[in-house]
Amino acid sequence: MIIVEGLSKKYGSKLAVNNVSFTVPDGQVTGFLGPNGSGKSTTMRCMLGLDAPTQGRVIFRGECGGKAYDDEFAKLRNKPAVAGAILDAGWFHPNRSGWNHLRVIARGAGISDDRVEQCLAVVGMTEAANQRIGGYSLGMKQRMGVATALLGDPQHLILDEPINGLDPEGVSWMRRTIRTLAEQGKAIVVSSHLLAEMEQTADRLVVIGKGTMIGEYSMAEFLADGTIVEVETPQADELQQRLAERGLTAAHHSTNALAAQGVSVVRVPVPADHDDMKLRTIIAEVALTNSILVVGMATHRENLEQRFLEATKNVQEYHTDDAVAAPAPTN
Repeated sequence: MIIVEGLSKKYGSKLAVNNVSFTVPDGQVTGFLGPNGSGKSTTMRCMLGLDAPTQGRVIFRGECGGKAYDDEFAKLRNKPAVAGAILDAGWFHPNRSGWNHLRVIARGAGISDDRVEQCLAVVGMTEAANQRIGGYSLGMKQRMGVATALLGDPQHLILDEPINGLDPEGVSWMRRTIRTLAEQGKAIVVSSHLLAEMEQTADRLVVIGKGTMIGEYSMAEFLADGTIVEVETPQADELQQRLAERGLTAAHHSTNALAAQGVSVVRVPVPADHDDMKLRTIIAEVALTNSILVVGMATHRENLEQRFLEATKNVQEYHTDDAVAAPAPTN
């Protein structure tokens, strides 16, 4: 487990990260989300001890060499199994082969060449291992970054944009790899701007904006606020009233196609202490008890991108008006 407590980081007079706290549990993938300039990369560098936080601390908890540890990263530098990371897919020496890159890092950490071979096989880079890294595609460099992060068989993985540059097969491979590593009990934090992919990969989310916490959620919790049950009924007013008596907020509208059939749509947001199936059951019971005709019912969920944009709308670095087009050139 990784525990981030009250982390702040200043660069001169600029406060890049302000009192950020969250956890990264073992055996789960924690998605780390935020708009550009939100402080994600700074937070990750502080977590790894590459930048010293101005305030706060980061605790790594687990086992290394059969011994339990519960300490700050700075005191664990001589224990290579504590954490592995991908922070920059372009930091390799271009004239080294993939094999030599991994071997140099392994030798410095007291890791055998056999482990180098194992990590190359895990990422599917065995055949390309003797090629110069300068000739690798960005996707190949991302795979090599994963191999490097895994050299010490770390308990914790911190991955900054690991999907960048991957083709669809590579994206699928990365997702499966991250999920498999989590199933092995590792604590994994992943940042990415590819939110559709994150929705399939992460178990939970940490969201920040302008260097401050927006929230820490399970994926289900974060998506729940955007989940609505829509009910088609010719008795919309009565259904809305009866649901209000049960403490449920509802609103209704009608489309032209439905209005021609005398039907309206009642939209009922799923409360925080319900799931959509429980809400659908309550709606059905209310309709049955009050002899309200229901001709259709469906659950509609906002996806992660929609929920993320809603949650971060006040902390975006740049704001645009979609309705305003660029002015036409003048002669």
